[in-house]
Amino acid sequence: MNHSPAIIVIGGGPAGMMAAGRASERGAAVTLVEKMERPGLKLGITGKGRCNITNDRPLDEFLPHFGAGGRFLKPSFYEFFAPDLLTFLASLGVKTVTERGNRVFPAGNRAREVVDALVNWTGKTGVVTRTRAGAVELLYEGGRIAGVTVEQARKGQKKMLPADAVILATGGASYPLTGSTGDGYRLARSAGHAIVPVRPALVPLETECRNIQGLNDLALKNVALSLRVNGRKPVREFGEMLFTSFGVSGPVILTLSGRAVDALNAGLKVELSIDLKPALDDKKLDARLLRDLANNPKTKFDTLLRGLLPPSLIPACLDMTGIPATRTANQVTARDRRALRLWLKDFRLSVTGHRPIDEAIVTAGGVSLREVNPNT
Repeated sequence: MNHSPAIIVIGGGPAGMMAAGRASERGAAVTLVEKMERPGLKLGITGKGRCNITNDRPLDEFLPHFGAGGRFLKPSFYEFFAPDLLTFLASLGVKTVTERGNRVFPAGNRAREVVDALVNWTGKTGVVTRTRAGAVELLYEGGRIAGVTVEQARKGQKKMLPADAVILATGGASYPLTGSTGDGYRLARSAGHAIVPVRPALVPLETECRNIQGLNDLALKNVALSLRVNGRKPVREFGEMLFTSFGVSGPVILTLSGRAVDALNAGLKVELSIDLKPALDDKKLDARLLRDLANNPKTKFDTLLRGLLPPSLIPACLDMTGIPATRTANQVTARDRRALRLWLKDFRLSVTGHRPIDEAIVTAGGVSLREVNPNT
């Protein structure tokens, strides 16, 4: 009689559920251990409850967003990439839509739809799911993995679960209320792995207060944002951003935040440059300003700016360009126009820090990639 290998998967997020279900389909006896009351809690709040499933950009455009780790992921993505994920979800009855920026969401706009589909699928494949069961330690026998000790919440009872293999799918350390408290780092370290310092990767940034006063909750669409580190060639992204009471957030900020965090940790100077009019070069922007000024010669400058900027952004513009609010259009000089153009194309913010790791969407660091075979 063939022995079905016993596999324990620690962590009931999407990675854990997919690993468990696939192993079960291939004949393993799989137990999924999840310390929260149900699997998929963090998945259920992603994308503001909509679940941003993936991005359908081609692989060569996708990988650079992972920075230095992109090359490591190549073999995995060759085996299973975004189109494969969408085909898999479709087989579970989850329809998807692709929105601006190639972002893919469930058609029903409900993250719970994806969570429920994965939970139901793992059950159908034969996976045994243990909830409210935290993994305490990995067990070894003769230098090989032999199982996991789990502790049942509330009861405080510990139980040893034997296994031929263990899959760690505990995630990072962000949003700890969903169960991501960094347990996997401790377990991996106990197995002899080196742990790269953990830090926030997709996280809002804190900026100098002076330039953002009065901008709280202001959302900007279709801006080009450049991250400048110690004056080096900037990294540029296009999209949406949001001003907050502490600084800035939103999709384009989050995309650049990992680089900003690493630079701040290295003690480097970090700045953000916002191009508020990315569709206009300097010549076209000046022509637009000249036309507006000529058509409204007696209009005060702050009133004229309403055709260019959201109202809450006008005080910052006046402060940083030094142009008086009461100056009429026919008094605006070439020097004034140049100052305005420079500010519209390079609204500069000094980054002073980042939000704590428990506010990050994802975390960087963890098991050293040097100790993992990318082809497995």
